Order: sequence, then structure tokens, then C-alpha cells
Amino acid sequence: MNLHDWIDELCDALDIETEVDEALVLDLAKVAADNVIRKAAPITTYLLGYAAGISGADVEEIERLAGKAQALAENWDHPSNAPDPVDVDDDVPDDSTVDHTGDEFE
Repeated sequence: MNLHDWIDELCDALDIETEVDEALVLDLAKVAADNVIRKAAPITTYLLGYAAGISGADVEEIERLAGKAQALAENWDHPSNAPDPVDVDDDVPDDSTVDHTGDEFE
């Protein structure tokens, strides 16, 4: 079985009718994996498909969306081993003695 056969069978299993540009999807996945992090490849292609689906994109629009995603990945300047700024190990103050009864959060 080759990739095209797999795509046909998968579309049947998912009960969808669509044409897939395998080269476009695979090229985008490779750029994301090489320039961002390997795990970005399936997420990037999934999000491309999601964006195409919700916008009812035609072939040209899918290529435009893929180009935007590829440009973002190619220009990604965050090394894959760099810490996420949100996950920085900041000191967390100990407020265990503070009474939070009645606190409201937004």
C-alpha cells in the first residue's frame, strides 16, 4: 500500500471526500519539524487542515495558508531547547498563611 492508497482509505473511514496535496502537506510538516520542533509537524498540518475546513478554502487558499504557516516555521527563531518564557522558574511566594476566603477570580 502506498501513501495515496492510505489517504483514499482514510478518507473513506472518516467519511470525507477531498483531494489531498500530499507534497504540500509533507513539505509543510518537514519545515515545521526542522525549524520549530519535531512535534510541531503533525500539529502544524492539523491546524492547516482545520483552517482550510472552517474557511471552506479552495486549492489556492489552502496553498496560501500553507505558505503562511511555512513562512512562520522558516523564520522561527526560538531554538527547540529554549525554555518557554511562560514556564520560567520564577520564585513563587509562599502565601500559605494568607486567608483567601471570599477571593474572586476573573
